[in-house]
Amino acid sequence: MNALDQNLQEITASVVRMLSLVRESVGLAKRALIDAEPGAAEKCAENDLKIDALEAEIDQTILTVIARRQPAATDLRLLGALHRTLAEIERAGDNARHVARVGAELAEKPPIKKYVDTERIFEILNVMIETTIRGIAEGDVSAARSALEMDDEIDDLYEQIQRELLTYMMENPKIISQATKLLSMARYLERIGDHFENVNEHAIYWLTGERVIKAG
Repeated sequence: MNALDQNLQEITASVVRMLSLVRESVGLAKRALIDAEPGAAEKCAENDLKIDALEAEIDQTILTVIARRQPAATDLRLLGALHRTLAEIERAGDNARHVARVGAELAEKPPIKKYVDTERIFEILNVMIETTIRGIAEGDVSAARSALEMDDEIDDLYEQIQRELLTYMMENPKIISQATKLLSMARYLERIGDHFENVNEHAIYWLTGERVIKAG
Protein backbone atom coordinates (compact mmCIF):
# COMPACT_ATOMS: atom_id res chain seq x y z
CA MET A 1 0.00 0.00 0.00
CA ASN A 2 1.42 3.37 -0.97
CA ALA A 3 1.33 6.49 1.22
CA LEU A 4 -1.68 7.98 -0.57
CA ASP A 5 -3.75 4.82 -0.19
CA GLN A 6 -2.93 4.73 3.50
CA ASN A 7 -3.93 8.39 3.84
CA LEU A 8 -7.25 7.68 2.09
CA GLN A 9 -7.99 4.75 4.40
CA GLU A 10 -7.21 6.82 7.49
CA ILE A 11 -9.39 9.73 6.32
CA THR A 12 -12.28 7.40 5.49
CA ALA A 13 -11.97 5.75 8.92
CA SER A 14 -12.05 9.17 10.59
CA VAL A 15 -15.19 10.16 8.67
CA VAL A 16 -16.80 6.88 9.76
CA ARG A 17 -15.82 7.71 13.36
CA MET A 18 -17.49 11.10 12.98
CA LEU A 19 -20.64 9.44 11.63
CA SER A 20 -20.63 7.00 14.56
CA LEU A 21 -20.45 9.88 17.03
CA VAL A 22 -23.48 11.50 15.39
CA ARG A 23 -25.37 8.20 15.60
CA GLU A 24 -24.50 8.11 19.29
CA SER A 25 -25.72 11.70 19.69
CA VAL A 26 -29.05 10.84 18.05
CA GLY A 27 -29.40 7.93 20.48
CA LEU A 28 -28.68 10.23 23.41
CA ALA A 29 -31.27 12.71 22.13
CA LYS A 30 -33.83 9.92 22.02
CA ARG A 31 -33.00 8.97 25.62
CA ALA A 32 -33.36 12.60 26.73
CA LEU A 33 -36.92 12.73 25.37
CA ILE A 34 -38.35 9.22 25.42
CA ASP A 35 -36.65 7.96 28.58
CA ALA A 36 -36.71 11.38 30.31
CA GLU A 37 -32.97 11.34 30.99
CA PRO A 38 -31.67 14.92 31.38
CA GLY A 39 -28.14 13.56 31.74
CA ALA A 40 -28.36 12.22 28.18
CA ALA A 41 -28.66 15.80 26.91
CA GLU A 42 -25.47 16.73 28.75
CA LYS A 43 -23.64 13.75 27.25
CA CYS A 44 -24.94 14.74 23.81
CA ALA A 45 -23.48 18.23 24.23
CA GLU A 46 -20.13 16.69 25.19
CA ASN A 47 -20.32 14.42 22.17
CA ASP A 48 -20.88 17.40 19.92
CA LEU A 49 -17.57 18.90 21.02
CA LYS A 50 -15.84 15.69 19.90
CA ILE A 51 -17.62 15.88 16.54
CA ASP A 52 -16.52 19.49 16.03
CA ALA A 53 -12.91 18.68 16.92
CA LEU A 54 -12.86 15.68 14.59
CA GLU A 55 -14.30 17.74 11.74
CA ALA A 56 -11.48 20.29 12.08
CA GLU A 57 -8.87 17.52 12.20
CA ILE A 58 -10.20 15.71 9.11
CA ASP A 59 -10.57 18.98 7.20
CA GLN A 60 -6.90 19.81 7.76
CA THR A 61 -5.78 16.28 6.92
CA ILE A 62 -7.66 16.26 3.60
CA LEU A 63 -6.19 19.62 2.55
CA THR A 64 -2.70 18.46 3.53
CA VAL A 65 -3.02 15.20 1.57
CA ILE A 66 -4.24 17.03 -1.53
CA ALA A 67 -1.32 19.46 -1.33
CA ARG A 68 1.37 16.83 -0.63
CA ARG A 69 0.20 13.82 -2.65
CA GLN A 70 -1.42 15.59 -5.61
CA PRO A 71 -3.93 12.72 -6.09
CA ALA A 72 -5.23 11.74 -9.53
CA ALA A 73 -8.85 12.16 -10.62
CA THR A 74 -10.51 9.20 -8.84
CA ASP A 75 -8.72 9.73 -5.53
CA LEU A 76 -9.32 13.46 -5.75
CA ARG A 77 -13.03 12.80 -6.24
CA LEU A 78 -13.04 10.70 -3.07
CA LEU A 79 -11.25 13.40 -1.08
CA GLY A 80 -13.55 16.09 -2.45
CA ALA A 81 -16.67 14.08 -1.62
CA LEU A 82 -15.49 13.32 1.91
CA HIS A 83 -14.54 16.97 2.43
CA ARG A 84 -18.02 18.08 1.42
CA THR A 85 -19.62 15.59 3.82
CA LEU A 86 -17.84 17.08 6.84
CA ALA A 87 -20.05 20.16 7.21
CA GLU A 88 -23.19 18.03 6.70
CA ILE A 89 -22.16 15.55 9.40
CA GLU A 90 -21.16 18.35 11.78
CA ARG A 91 -24.52 20.09 11.31
CA ALA A 92 -26.34 16.82 11.90
CA GLY A 93 -24.48 16.62 15.22
CA ASP A 94 -25.52 20.18 16.06
CA ASN A 95 -29.14 19.32 15.39
CA ALA A 96 -28.91 16.19 17.54
CA ARG A 97 -27.65 18.41 20.36
CA HIS A 98 -30.64 20.73 19.87
CA VAL A 99 -33.03 17.75 19.90
CA ALA A 100 -31.49 16.49 23.15
CA ARG A 101 -31.77 19.91 24.81
CA VAL A 102 -35.40 20.42 23.81
CA GLY A 103 -36.17 16.77 24.55
CA ALA A 104 -34.86 17.17 28.10
CA GLU A 105 -37.06 20.24 28.57
CA LEU A 106 -40.12 18.42 27.24
CA ALA A 107 -39.44 15.40 29.45
CA GLU A 108 -40.06 17.55 32.53
CA LYS A 109 -43.81 17.58 31.80
CA PRO A 110 -46.34 14.94 30.77
CA PRO A 111 -46.41 14.68 26.95
CA ILE A 112 -49.24 16.42 25.12
CA LYS A 113 -49.29 13.54 22.65
CA LYS A 114 -47.72 10.13 22.32
CA TYR A 115 -44.32 10.26 20.68
CA VAL A 116 -45.13 7.49 18.20
CA ASP A 117 -44.15 9.43 15.07
CA THR A 118 -41.13 10.99 16.77
CA GLU A 119 -39.90 7.57 17.89
CA ARG A 120 -40.31 6.32 14.33
CA ILE A 121 -38.10 9.17 13.07
CA PHE A 122 -35.45 8.22 15.61
CA GLU A 123 -35.62 4.61 14.38
CA ILE A 124 -35.27 5.61 10.74
CA LEU A 125 -32.37 7.93 11.51
CA ASN A 126 -30.54 5.15 13.30
CA VAL A 127 -30.87 2.83 10.30
CA MET A 128 -30.10 5.68 7.91
CA ILE A 129 -26.84 6.50 9.68
CA GLU A 130 -25.84 2.83 9.94
CA THR A 131 -26.47 2.41 6.20
CA THR A 132 -24.56 5.60 5.44
CA ILE A 133 -21.60 4.27 7.44
CA ARG A 134 -21.67 1.05 5.41
CA GLY A 135 -21.82 2.99 2.16
CA ILE A 136 -18.75 5.08 3.01
CA ALA A 137 -16.72 2.44 4.86
CA GLU A 138 -17.24 -0.23 2.20
CA GLY A 139 -17.66 1.96 -0.88
CA ASP A 140 -21.14 0.45 -1.27
CA VAL A 141 -23.19 2.55 -3.67
CA SER A 142 -26.36 0.49 -3.12
CA ALA A 143 -26.16 1.29 0.61
CA ALA A 144 -25.73 4.99 -0.18
CA ARG A 145 -28.77 4.92 -2.47
CA SER A 146 -30.81 3.05 0.15
CA ALA A 147 -29.91 5.57 2.87
CA LEU A 148 -30.73 8.44 0.53
CA GLU A 149 -34.31 7.21 0.05
CA MET A 150 -34.96 6.91 3.80
CA ASP A 151 -35.31 10.67 4.11
CA ASP A 152 -38.68 10.55 2.32
CA GLU A 153 -40.39 8.80 5.25
CA ILE A 154 -38.81 11.24 7.71
CA ASP A 155 -40.23 14.15 5.71
CA ASP A 156 -43.70 12.56 5.68
CA LEU A 157 -43.60 11.96 9.44
CA TYR A 158 -42.46 15.50 10.12
CA GLU A 159 -45.37 16.90 8.09
CA GLN A 160 -47.76 14.64 10.00
CA ILE A 161 -46.39 15.82 13.36
CA GLN A 162 -46.63 19.42 12.18
CA ARG A 163 -50.30 19.05 11.20
CA GLU A 164 -51.23 17.35 14.47
CA LEU A 165 -49.49 19.93 16.64
CA LEU A 166 -51.04 22.87 14.83
CA THR A 167 -54.46 21.29 15.42
CA TYR A 168 -53.69 20.79 19.13
CA MET A 169 -52.58 24.41 19.49
CA MET A 170 -55.76 25.73 17.90
CA GLU A 171 -57.90 23.53 20.12
CA ASN A 172 -56.03 24.28 23.35
CA PRO A 173 -53.97 27.50 23.52
CA LYS A 174 -52.62 26.47 26.95
CA ILE A 175 -50.31 23.91 25.35
CA ILE A 176 -48.87 26.28 22.72
CA SER A 177 -45.51 26.64 24.49
CA GLN A 178 -45.03 22.90 24.89
CA ALA A 179 -46.30 22.16 21.38
CA THR A 180 -43.94 24.74 19.91
CA LYS A 181 -40.99 23.02 21.59
CA LEU A 182 -42.11 19.66 20.24
CA LEU A 183 -42.50 21.16 16.78
CA SER A 184 -39.00 22.64 16.87
CA MET A 185 -37.57 19.31 17.99
CA ALA A 186 -39.30 17.51 15.13
CA ARG A 187 -37.85 20.11 12.76
CA TYR A 188 -34.34 19.43 14.08
CA LEU A 189 -34.86 15.71 13.49
CA GLU A 190 -36.06 16.39 9.96
CA ARG A 191 -32.93 18.44 9.31
CA ILE A 192 -30.72 15.57 10.47
CA GLY A 193 -32.34 13.46 7.76
CA ASP A 194 -31.69 16.22 5.21
CA HIS A 195 -28.01 16.37 6.14
CA PHE A 196 -27.61 12.62 5.73
CA GLU A 197 -29.43 12.79 2.43
CA ASN A 198 -26.74 15.24 1.31
CA VAL A 199 -23.95 13.02 2.68
CA ASN A 200 -25.21 10.13 0.56
CA GLU A 201 -25.52 12.31 -2.53
CA HIS A 202 -21.80 13.09 -2.13
CA ALA A 203 -21.03 9.39 -1.57
CA ILE A 204 -22.87 8.41 -4.74
CA TYR A 205 -20.93 11.03 -6.70
CA TRP A 206 -17.65 9.69 -5.33
CA LEU A 207 -18.55 6.09 -6.21
CA THR A 208 -20.18 6.62 -9.62
CA GLY A 209 -19.46 10.14 -10.83
CA GLU A 210 -23.24 10.65 -10.86
CA ARG A 211 -24.61 13.83 -9.35
CA VAL A 212 -27.86 12.96 -7.59
CA ILE A 213 -30.19 15.80 -6.70
CA LYS A 214 -33.47 14.57 -5.27
CA ALA A 215 -36.61 16.49 -6.10
CA GLY A 216 -38.18 18.15 -3.06
